[in-house]
Amino acid sequence: MILKQYYLGCLAHASYLIADQVSRQAVVIDPQRDIEQYLLDAEQLDCTIGHVVLTHLHADFIAGHLELRDRVGATIHLGAQASAEYAFTPMGDGDELRLGGVRLSVLQTPGHSPESISILVFDPEHSDGRPYAVLTGDTLFIGDVGRPDLRASLGWSADRLGSMLYDSLHDKLLPLPDDTLIYPAHGAGSLCGKNLSSDTVSTMGVQRQYNYALQPMSRERFVEIVTADQPDTPAYFTYDAVLNSRERPTLDDALARGLQPLSLTALLELVEDGAQLLDTRDQADFEGAHVRGALNVGLGGSFATWCGTLVDHERPVVVVAEPGREVEAATRLGRIGFDSVAGYLTGGMQQLDDFPELVERTNRITAGSAAELLAEPDPPQLVDVRTTREWTEAHIDGAINLPLSQLAERLDELPADSPVIVHCASGYRSSIAASLIQRQGLRVANLVGGLAAWTSAQLPTIAE
Repeated sequence: MILKQYYLGCLAHASYLIADQVSRQAVVIDPQRDIEQYLLDAEQLDCTIGHVVLTHLHADFIAGHLELRDRVGATIHLGAQASAEYAFTPMGDGDELRLGGVRLSVLQTPGHSPESISILVFDPEHSDGRPYAVLTGDTLFIGDVGRPDLRASLGWSADRLGSMLYDSLHDKLLPLPDDTLIYPAHGAGSLCGKNLSSDTVSTMGVQRQYNYALQPMSRERFVEIVTADQPDTPAYFTYDAVLNSRERPTLDDALARGLQPLSLTALLELVEDGAQLLDTRDQADFEGAHVRGALNVGLGGSFATWCGTLVDHERPVVVVAEPGREVEAATRLGRIGFDSVAGYLTGGMQQLDDFPELVERTNRITAGSAAELLAEPDPPQLVDVRTTREWTEAHIDGAINLPLSQLAERLDELPADSPVIVHCASGYRSSIAASLIQRQGLRVANLVGGLAAWTSAQLPTIAE
């Protein structure tokens, strides 16, 4: 048996290729939308990808099941409780998928979503009757379990799904042998849970001992714990969960349509007609010079999460990128189903060399200089855009907390007649925030290095 894990850091997403070396049959589990790596590996292994399985209809990314279907004719498999526009094979408890001697057996494990399944993997060289591994999707993570509150807008309460999750864990997964390998669909950084480990594989024995959600407790206590203190849900999660159930264009089709080089004039005309201007360069480059009114979400950070939170998927997007990174920007938008790219500024910011009136800059301020300004009788307003949990642990005295996920709706809380200094932990989120605030017409400076730079300068913080 071959079991290969693929880990996509920007989405903290794990997908899998499982193959039988004798029969040369293969299946891909929870693929990302750009599928070339699976096809390349299958070719190198001389295997045929005949099946693709989604452990559930993912909310944080668009899976590549339709891409694999259309490219290699793979049969799509979903949990028996799933509903979709495309043809698929429903998989319920005990249903099996055989790849020669390798056997996959389904456990229905609802809770993160009603259609969630986990997949037992049986390797004949390991044991015919004991599972070698279980692919748990978003039901069980390393150090956590899947959050049950992401389907509220689709009619499923967090308490109801939390109770289903309790049963799935106790009746289906906890009885597995201690040496069963646990392969989840996400790791640290994913918003599908609140306490995910950076490890990408564990065992049931280790999770039974150390995972807080698997400790002995009543159903009521479990539901209380797993529904509390979950991070804000990005706006695109429901959109993606629904889109994963629909027939839609493939990523190749979307890129062919959207990757159009634009002159500066054409770009400005699209913006005038309502397109969103997205600058994907690193924050220092953006703050040094950018097209007036652009939103900065750099490719070097949690690009998909923040684009999904702050960009409207129903409106066209025009991209400014470092020359050569336009395909990457459009692909990463496509991974979350944002296929509305209408083009990119050909040549990047060089087109602005002769149009200084279209260029603006964002002020950058060091921790020491910020401290001096904040000590003046009429200080600027300091805005901390980290999460409420981060804020509670430590923040700068006098700052107000406007989490970045809420900032666009709360810009009216900022003073219109005084400057603003914005910061986060290290500077990535605050650069996004500064671009939002500057687009609003307010005076803003970004604290270089964020709270890390502030504390490194031995400047004080307080806790709630």
